[in-house]
Amino acid sequence: MSSSTPRRTDTAARSRAIVEAARRVAEEEGWPAVTVRRLAGEIGFSQPILYRCFPRGRDEIVEEVMIDGFRAMGATLADPAADDDPLAHLVDAYLAFARAHPALYQAMFEARTAIVFASEATPPPLRDAFAPFLRAASAGTGGEQAGDGLDRVVRAELLWSLLHGVARLAMSGRLDPALEEERLAAIVALFR
Repeated sequence: MSSSTPRRTDTAARSRAIVEAARRVAEEEGWPAVTVRRLAGEIGFSQPILYRCFPRGRDEIVEEVMIDGFRAMGATLADPAADDDPLAHLVDAYLAFARAHPALYQAMFEARTAIVFASEATPPPLRDAFAPFLRAASAGTGGEQAGDGLDRVVRAELLWSLLHGVARLAMSGRLDPALEEERLAAIVALFR
């Protein structure tokens, strides 16, 4: 084992602690409370150590939180127990994820980022989170394939966009919670 292995492990552990602290502070107090100074205090590291782990500072830390969020969302949406009705599972699981993790969801979709979406450069966790949308967009009524290629991607993007809009409106209290069940059924019906 090389002498650099313990330092790499230490750096990985520090990076993980920084990302977890950022998410914790955001969930408790919101993203404006997440600063390099605050994170350094939270985990007992100096600010220079944080910058060694994340040279671009707060933005890079938030990007790591974002990637973790897409990793978690991808796992939630790809739940193998949902094979009976993957579309209904996707709609329900997406909105439940956004509701259960509002600060994480905000980082995933609203944070300033250098991450490129919808390209070959998109990180795998983001592509993995989009894959269930592509599968759902492929299924037509009666098990037929509903479009392929570009049509399938556009349907997947529209489904994701619709769910994102519903999630954001619900988070801000602009949708009637009593209509949740009917809303979910209507979304599923639109994409059958």
